[in-house]
Amino acid sequence: MSSLMNKVDFALIVSVKNANPNGDPLNGNRPRENYEGFGEISDVCIKRKIRNRLQDMGKEIFVQSDERRTDGFRSLKDRADGCAELKKAGKDKEEYARIACKKWIDIRSFGQVFAFKKGEEDNSVSIGIRGPVSVHSAMSISPIEISSMQITKSVNGETGKDPDKKSPDTMGMKHRVEFGLYVIYGSINTQLASKTGFSADDSELIKKALITLFENDCSSARPDGSMEVCKVYWWKHSTQTGQYSSAKVHRTLKVIPTIDIPKSIEDYQISLETLEGLTPEIYAGI
Repeated sequence: MSSLMNKVDFALIVSVKNANPNGDPLNGNRPRENYEGFGEISDVCIKRKIRNRLQDMGKEIFVQSDERRTDGFRSLKDRADGCAELKKAGKDKEEYARIACKKWIDIRSFGQVFAFKKGEEDNSVSIGIRGPVSVHSAMSISPIEISSMQITKSVNGETGKDPDKKSPDTMGMKHRVEFGLYVIYGSINTQLASKTGFSADDSELIKKALITLFENDCSSARPDGSMEVCKVYWWKHSTQTGQYSSAKVHRTLKVIPTIDIPKSIEDYQISLETLEGLTPEIYAGI
């Protein structure tokens, strides 16, 4: 695989309609929002979706969600202990990190902290790996409107002492964003890529994952079609350190609402300022 020789910046425009893009467990699983009413999607949530897409492409993933386990391991420690190469590395931190990065694409992309106790203090593992792919939390362009509805479970979860008696209904709440347009920013650092072995081919896989971010991602909170990648902007610099800072590149994308309460992406004006010598590749989401 060829080394990554060009810094990359990227941005995604994502639409949400009648869905909960990222529930806040500390707030009754309501869609995340800041104190000003703008919607948020955490970087952890976005990285989870990228990992899932990479897994769908047949790549080995270290941080697997429980319902997507493909190797039978129930924890990160078990997955690490199940790798014979890592066991051979022992306490050689550089070799341990090299093997982990080579085996799992999410580690060489996002990094990972290995902090496991193996029963004896001198056999513990404590290794930190910094990854080259950084992803910002997504923010909505306009304040979001959240609708809530009360739901009930009217089926017995368990058979009681009287099998013919119905148990009381269980009450709950379900929340959704009526409509929101979110922007996700990120970048890929070549210096860190050289340390983890993240390659140019890996960057193409990350790009593909972003374009198809919500494919195979439906749930009751996010029905199929309720979340969509509208545009992906991919700036590939001509140098390793980049012609411009990531902040300056990201600011070239302008998304401005044209009405007070937008209901679709057509209610926004999307434009892109030009930077000399740096033109992004633009993709429509799938």
